[in-house]
Amino acid sequence: MHDIRAIRETPELYIKGWDAKGLSGAALVAQITELDATLRAAQTAWQTAQAERNEASKKIGQAKAAKDEAEASRLMAHVELLKTRLEFESEAERAASRALHDLLAGLPNIPAPDVPPGEDEHANVEVRRWGTPFAIAKPKDHTDLGEGLGLLDFEAAARMSGSRFVVLKGELARLERALGQFMLDVQTREHGYLEISPPLMVHTQAMFGTGQLPKFADDQFIVLPGFENALQLPQTLEGLNARPEVRWLIPTAEVSLTNLVREQITPEEELPLRLTALTPCFRAEAGASGRDTRGMIRQHQFYKVELVSITAPDQSEAEHERMVGCAEAILKRLELPFRTMLLCAGDMGFGAKKTYDLEVWLPSEGRYREISSCSNCGDFQARRMDARTKATGEKGARFVHTLNGSGLAVGRTLVALMENYQDEDGRIAIPQALHPYLPGLTHIGGKG
Repeated sequence: MHDIRAIRETPELYIKGWDAKGLSGAALVAQITELDATLRAAQTAWQTAQAERNEASKKIGQAKAAKDEAEASRLMAHVELLKTRLEFESEAERAASRALHDLLAGLPNIPAPDVPPGEDEHANVEVRRWGTPFAIAKPKDHTDLGEGLGLLDFEAAARMSGSRFVVLKGELARLERALGQFMLDVQTREHGYLEISPPLMVHTQAMFGTGQLPKFADDQFIVLPGFENALQLPQTLEGLNARPEVRWLIPTAEVSLTNLVREQITPEEELPLRLTALTPCFRAEAGASGRDTRGMIRQHQFYKVELVSITAPDQSEAEHERMVGCAEAILKRLELPFRTMLLCAGDMGFGAKKTYDLEVWLPSEGRYREISSCSNCGDFQARRMDARTKATGEKGARFVHTLNGSGLAVGRTLVALMENYQDEDGRIAIPQALHPYLPGLTHIGGKG
């Protein structure tokens, strides 16, 4: 969400920022300014009518005290007219406020000054690279490897759930579980994140707070009460907020973790808060039709270790760099080649002001693919959630900054391990870092 006062005072900043995101910044700022003026005019009109009503009510008492019934009657009739006017002005204020809120709620965060310009991934900037891609003659992709071992079953998943689901079996299921546990252990024991076991279903307000709603409703899974028909649901955020029994499956634990500070004032002395969770994630992938339909790269359901930081405003840039390092550490421990990319303005997510992507090497594709995205959202989400902080002795509270990142996506890490650690017989070696989590197992497929 955006600060309307900041838009009034520095419109050129928002024009430039939204232009960088591929929007018409000047047109948006003009529309916002017009709605803001309409809202303030309605507020002024209501306040004027209320003041007139208060003054007339006061004079009614004076007229009655003076036994001037004619004047008292005239004033009472005037108060009734003012009551009607107040109702009109109040509705005008609500309509203008709703229109302004809805417009601002659908607009993305503006990029930080050091974010490179560009429209898409081709303008992203490589920051660093780690490791050398594995030399594998005629590498198989993870789908062929898993099906060849009898441990990946897409057909069974499709029969029960449809496309973009998979069944993992035996040693591959163990490896997935081990990966999630390994990631959690590193992030909690070594990097200081507090492990959370959060709800997997949340209210509409929580999804709004982190920016999934209203813009990305089609990419979410909604949980309806009983056997209610989806067509009977309210079509507005206001209507959905009035239905607390309607819930959404989380697309990422970012939603649950970040909303822990929703409508709270966190003492600044307790910041930064560093939170992590290993959860299933659910995504409809409505915007990914036809993309990555083969294999496990883009699934409706997958596991991910999420990292969330809540910081004071002056801490967030340093915390962002730290978070990226925490995500990179997992890939280094697993000895998987990767590169770190600074995303351009046009390729960043809705709520981010700055984002780094980690891309892991996939031999079957001969290229790097995203495995983690770490974003600094500034106060964008905090304003939507009313999440603030205050130092001891200070009078006013200010909005916190929120950050989130994958540490890592378990399914994509499993894909990278399968492909990078395959041998010519189709076996998959287990990286040294995972041996404590898989005692006695050094390879998947055949004897180690």
